[in-house]
Amino acid sequence: MNDILRLDATQMVAGFRQHWLSPVEVMCAVLDRVTKLDPVLNAFCALDEETALSAARDSERRWRQGEPCGPLDGVPVSVKDLLAVAGMPTRHGSWTSSPERESKDAPAVARLRRAGAIPFGKTTTSEFGNKIVTDSPLAGATRNPWDTRVSPGGSSGGSAVAVATAMGPLSLATDGGGSIRIPACWSGVVGFKPTFDLVPAGPAVSWTALSTLGPIARNVRDAALMLDALTCESSDARLATGRSGGYGAAIDEGVKGVRIAYCAAPAAVSVEPDIAQCVRLAAATFGALGATLVETEVAPLAHYYGDGRMHSIQWAVFFAQRMRHMSAVDQALLDPDLRALAELGAQVDTATFADALLARHTLSTSMQTFFEHYDLLVTPTFHCGPPPVPAHAGQVRHAPVLTAWCNQVGLPAISVPCGFAGDVPTGLQIIGRRGSDALVLRAAHAYERASSDFPTPELRLTADSWEFES
Repeated sequence: MNDILRLDATQMVAGFRQHWLSPVEVMCAVLDRVTKLDPVLNAFCALDEETALSAARDSERRWRQGEPCGPLDGVPVSVKDLLAVAGMPTRHGSWTSSPERESKDAPAVARLRRAGAIPFGKTTTSEFGNKIVTDSPLAGATRNPWDTRVSPGGSSGGSAVAVATAMGPLSLATDGGGSIRIPACWSGVVGFKPTFDLVPAGPAVSWTALSTLGPIARNVRDAALMLDALTCESSDARLATGRSGGYGAAIDEGVKGVRIAYCAAPAAVSVEPDIAQCVRLAAATFGALGATLVETEVAPLAHYYGDGRMHSIQWAVFFAQRMRHMSAVDQALLDPDLRALAELGAQVDTATFADALLARHTLSTSMQTFFEHYDLLVTPTFHCGPPPVPAHAGQVRHAPVLTAWCNQVGLPAISVPCGFAGDVPTGLQIIGRRGSDALVLRAAHAYERASSDFPTPELRLTADSWEFES
């Protein structure tokens, strides 16, 4: 791999500042990497090379003059294809979408651009982000770089694969039930779902009060750096000076004295033994770092899993609403999994939907009480490994049990790599109360520093095909 591509975003910015690295060099290396790897992995559905290289040249001039426009000036960033990027179409993985180029950035993309980041490509997603694998009628299936026979997860699988394989150090993604954390878990990278609505999403994404925008990055420090840019108003002086904001500035404070609850298998969810062992060892690290670690059940989740349908009902109804406004011709073009989901939602009566919303409120209230006793909760990110490509309907239609409840409550949650389940990475999930994003990032960074560097999948060219090896 080109040594430039081994650099994370923080190191790239340092190189630009010290003039031993050029944004143009970085962008050329990233685009070359995409050209070589993406035919196998299918992480990207659109590129804008000409605009990206022009922006990189502008960034290079600013760095030479000592006048960067923000803390991410010159850093390549990919964007999940549910969000608008000026100059590229937003296809949602769907034949029903328009191929016209967008004239305006989504609010979060605009903030990244003001911070100097260079959006260069759109990453693959399941159609409208409907399921936990990344395949769609329009873009096809995305594959896991650790084992191309299986999925990287979804619906932000393209973003996770891009970061895992050095096709850019950062990606902006969405998470409506685990769509950032699940592919981060199975791809061996960091995925952070912030507190709901911390990052501006726009009404098309946020009206359900489930989906949240957040970073996928190679490490926690980069995720914090990106979150600073995503939460920074245009008038904020941090953009002009490049100073770290609250999330980046607090990241090294550690976890001494932090009260951390550890739940190996919330409400008796069946966690595969090798995943459970990885997470158990990762949780023990916090005790060694000075945190107060308590293994406990999470009582509010027993009711959530006992009901079992709170998230699934809402998710199905939201997609039924989307499909109801489509023509019959467009409906016929949809992914069969999405159609089946929407048809289930169309059968939900008002009383059932209201019960699901009431259960959501009850869970939120109960978790507020839980977090009066603990500062953080750690669990596995996912209870098993990824499904094959293509996945069967039964493997993708159920709400992900360990992640979706965080969306119901709007909590910040991060997945960090903590080992391997077979040949594929697995993840530790760290969850905090609403608004405790900085603490969640601190804890994740503390664990990351205490662990050995997580490997990356390396590309190897054989006589017949591309293969990946750790």
